[in-house]
Amino acid sequence: MESTNPTAAILVIGDEILTGRTREGNAWHLAGVLANAGFDLKEMRVVSDDHDRIVEAIRALDKSLGGAYDHLFTSGGIGPTHDDVTADAVADAFGVGIGINEQARAAMQARYDKLGLELTGNRLRMARIPDGAELIENAASAAPGFTLGGTHVMAGVPEVFSAMVDALIPRLVGGRPLVSREVEIMRGESDVAEDLAEIARQNPKLSLGSYPFTREGRYGTKLVVRGLDEPAVETAFAQLCQRIGVTP
Repeated sequence: MESTNPTAAILVIGDEILTGRTREGNAWHLAGVLANAGFDLKEMRVVSDDHDRIVEAIRALDKSLGGAYDHLFTSGGIGPTHDDVTADAVADAFGVGIGINEQARAAMQARYDKLGLELTGNRLRMARIPDGAELIENAASAAPGFTLGGTHVMAGVPEVFSAMVDALIPRLVGGRPLVSREVEIMRGESDVAEDLAEIARQNPKLSLGSYPFTREGRYGTKLVVRGLDEPAVETAFAQLCQRIGVTP
């Protein structure tokens, strides 16, 4: 599928993901948001809470550091505990210092005062921001994320991550939203492979895929047509439906 949309990658950070203690859902959520906002998501990675591996991944994925993609969205590792190392790793990846950001401190102080809680040293760790970064507002719990270069750093807690995504995406310049049409048929994937391939050959600017499933002991296939040009998607989808003998 041809695209002039900005490219993106997602980096999920956390030992709890890699050990299976936590089911990852942030990347799934963000992937849908990015498709609707006109970003071409090209890659997802998961790395442990390891400083050097995070640095390596950021440098490989952020185009502003010579990496592959226009935008890199990270999830996890910016909390109050010793294993939350993402902020320091981002600072090292960009070769900048890190310290308490006064804007972040003020936002957190206001929230904790409202809750009647003390802004302890551990909590204040979440106000440590790399030099030169722009804050990402956190309407859920005040402790902000941040953007540096093309890297957008957000928390791993799903509710907080979602709030940060909501604050971040409107200020980024996307492209055309991804359009998709799909149909399910109770036939095996191999039965429709030739039909799908022929429609794909006729529509090289679109992406066509097949996804097998089983239902009540029967094999079925979901056929999907995706692209940035809605009329082209609709035309190709109609061609596919006609070829396999189903009503759109």
